[in-house]
Amino acid sequence: MINLNVALGQRSYPILIGSGLLHRQGVLDTFINGRDVLIVTNDHLAMLYLEPLQKLITGSRIEKIILPDGEASKTPDTLMTIFDALVEYRYARDCVLLALGGGVVGDICGFAAASWQRGVDFIQVPTTLLAQVDSSVGGKTAVNHPGGKNLIGAFHQPLCVLSDTDTLYTLPDRELSAGLAEVVKYGLLGDAELFEWLEREHAGLLKRDAERLQHIVRRSCEIKAQVVAADEQERGQRALLNLGHTFGHAIERCAGYGEWLHGEAIAAGMCMAAAFSARIGWLDAADVERIKVLFIRLNLPVEPPQIDPGKFLAAMSLDKKVMAGEIRLVLLRSIGDAAVTADYPSHELVDLLSEQFIH
Repeated sequence: MINLNVALGQRSYPILIGSGLLHRQGVLDTFINGRDVLIVTNDHLAMLYLEPLQKLITGSRIEKIILPDGEASKTPDTLMTIFDALVEYRYARDCVLLALGGGVVGDICGFAAASWQRGVDFIQVPTTLLAQVDSSVGGKTAVNHPGGKNLIGAFHQPLCVLSDTDTLYTLPDRELSAGLAEVVKYGLLGDAELFEWLEREHAGLLKRDAERLQHIVRRSCEIKAQVVAADEQERGQRALLNLGHTFGHAIERCAGYGEWLHGEAIAAGMCMAAAFSARIGWLDAADVERIKVLFIRLNLPVEPPQIDPGKFLAAMSLDKKVMAGEIRLVLLRSIGDAAVTADYPSHELVDLLSEQFIH
């Protein structure tokens, strides 16, 4: 078992990574210790992993709530169903919420934990690649609003993250590829060697080679843990983790939540960020092509769907990185070197969108 640490002083916690962790008795005892537990999951994952997870929890009262699957369920209304369950079961401030699932389950369960009686403990048990490499680590929790993605949320760190890499073998191919988009992101923003490794090893990843999958989960978590420890609430360098997300979140909103998987939208968004970086003279055209080729090899989209440019720009303007009315973007100087900036000609962004959405 790999044991990484997110160093946040009194809020520090481990990321446990390995094969078969959902069958390792005692692995959660330190964190639960007889307290009331509410497991939050979705209908698909409940069939696969709810029973082995419940067997890991001894000496506790266990209740569960099953959410609908998919991004479309990540709403304030769904959040209220978790609060309703907590009221029904009379869970107090010493309870533990346990998120069993991907990014949607983790985000909404974490936000419920951040809000219930002004904050209770929760544990992340991510079962998708995207959640294991990214969303389960760092304490970002949220639900969507019709006006934008993740606009309603809080920072709330888990007690621990338990990533059983065996769950990746039951992922649909499309979701595996979507998770790989976030791994590419880590290479682009600060680890050129990881990007080059992905160029060499992409075929083995798509075949779900166990050693390669554990490598990318570990390396991604190492990078994110370092960034989060340095900037927990995204006041500086943590914003780099949003590479492609301003474009990608606009794709998700304009296309309709759930039409594109998050990782698919982020892949197309990173290609847009790369194209814009080249447009303003930051990035070589050859690197833009390398990025596109890697995403294509990982079965990910490299262009957004057709959207009205004005609507797309309006969606971008609701991004959480907007400050003083300026859209701050994470752009690339080279593969492995990213920066956050609003220092670009605004007309260039308008022109890029016009070209992207007119074929």
